[in-house]
Amino acid sequence: MTGPAPSAAATTGAATNLTPAGTPVTLLIADDDEVTRSGLRTLLSAQPGIAVVGEAADGVEAVEQSRRLRPDVVLMDVRMPRRNGIEATRQLLAESTEPPKVVVITTFENDDYVTAALGAGASGFVLKRLPVRQIAEAVRVVAAGEAILFPAALRRMVAARPLDSAEALPRAALTDREEEVLRWMATGLSNPEIAKSLTVSLETVKTHVGNVLAKLGAQNRTHAVVIAYESGLVVPGFAG
Repeated sequence: MTGPAPSAAATTGAATNLTPAGTPVTLLIADDDEVTRSGLRTLLSAQPGIAVVGEAADGVEAVEQSRRLRPDVVLMDVRMPRRNGIEATRQLLAESTEPPKVVVITTFENDDYVTAALGAGASGFVLKRLPVRQIAEAVRVVAAGEAILFPAALRRMVAARPLDSAEALPRAALTDREEEVLRWMATGLSNPEIAKSLTVSLETVKTHVGNVLAKLGAQNRTHAVVIAYESGLVVPGFAG
């Protein structure tokens, strides 16, 4: 669980150790490798503000355990038997009005499955080689309602495997300002950072972000960013 963090990584929003109610973030770990799953449970259980409430060995168990345990976040491997992490993520988000957040955990950042999982509504992804404190930070961030973005890695993945959701952008009729906000989102900026860059209020940015998600039919910020890269709205080298 060690190794340097990818230099392209960007985390949107401020992390928090606890949920708004002041309780630990509850976490379900889904991975078909028992050693990996056990190691993650041991290491993440020791992190502040995180309570690992269960494990799953495949996508079917991930859905079943999520229904039973109602975790705040599911740490989801994508390559699993019976039902992969993509289909499990899609089912979790479709069947509940308050589904858990999903963080994909993968060995390779250019995994085609990761891009598809993000398109299905996962809030972001982390690499298995990252230090456990960074994985824990990702869990806390998505539990707080933000997203984990790796702009350069997303761009590479989308370029290699475009998805049908790219068609959402031409149909969305975003305003010029909404397109501008989406471009800033794609760089990994949080709402306060976007507000500062555009010299507008935070509430104005929140309104624009909400409009972008609604018009694109995006599950979350990360899904919207995937669409932006797939459609060509965000081009290589864009930095604001």
